[in-house]
This record gives sequence, structure tokens and C-alpha cells, in this order.
Amino acid sequence: MYQRILVPVDGSDTSNHGLDEAVQLAKLTHAKLRLVHMVDELSFATGFGGYAGDVAGVLKSAGNEVLARGKARAEAAGAPAEVALFETMQRRLADVVVDEIGTWPADLVVVGTHGRRGIGRWVLGSDAEQILRSSPVPVLLVRPPAD
Repeated sequence: MYQRILVPVDGSDTSNHGLDEAVQLAKLTHAKLRLVHMVDELSFATGFGGYAGDVAGVLKSAGNEVLARGKARAEAAGAPAEVALFETMQRRLADVVVDEIGTWPADLVVVGTHGRRGIGRWVLGSDAEQILRSSPVPVLLVRPPAD
């Protein structure tokens, strides 16, 4: 069964639903959890134009906070977790996840997904779909509960 579960997190409700599912699986199988967060400096830097502060530092700090909250959430539910922050320029989350699977040999990836369809998916893209297409290991997509 699954012994190493990789979980991309961004702190959103959707991401937290994926994390909660990963925690339940980890508890059932006594698996190790690794939470990963990606800071995409380029996509934010282009939106700050004349911003004079340390954008990279702010983004890294926010990413570390997302990971700390995710780790606390997992551990409060009874599943110890380790974390990894990735800073990148012009890379997709799927590429970071696939590289991490090679470095930390996960046997499952659990991802929260918005479940967008139609034009929303076409315009916004889907990190979850890219991970699903690229991953060499099984991927569990977790949609949020219906309203």
C-alpha cells in the first residue's frame, strides 16, 4: 500500500481538502507525508511593477507559513508530516511535483482540485490536471464537497 504520500499545498480550502484526505490515508497505511509548496517568483514579480520591497522574501515567508499551517493541520489529525518549499521561475507546479517524486520517492500524490470545467478550465488551466498527466505514480484528485 502507499507508504510515501506527496501533497502539494497552497493554503486554500481546496488544498486543505486534499491534505485532509492524504492525512486519512497516511493514518490508515502508516505512510509518511511530505507537503510541498511552490513559490513562483516570476508570475508575481511581473504584477508588482514598481514595487520596491523584497517580493521574493515576502513570497518565501508566505510559502513557509502555508507549509507550517499544513504541517500543524496534519499533525493535529495524527499524521506527522515533513515539508519542502520550492522557489522557481517559469516552472509549472507539475514539473516541481514530478521532480520531487524522483528525489523523495513518493508512491502517491494527493491533490485538491477545483473541478473546473469548460471555459474556466481552458482559461485558468489546471495544476491538478498537469500533475495527473505528468506523474509517474498514482494521483488522487480530491474535489471539495458540493455546496
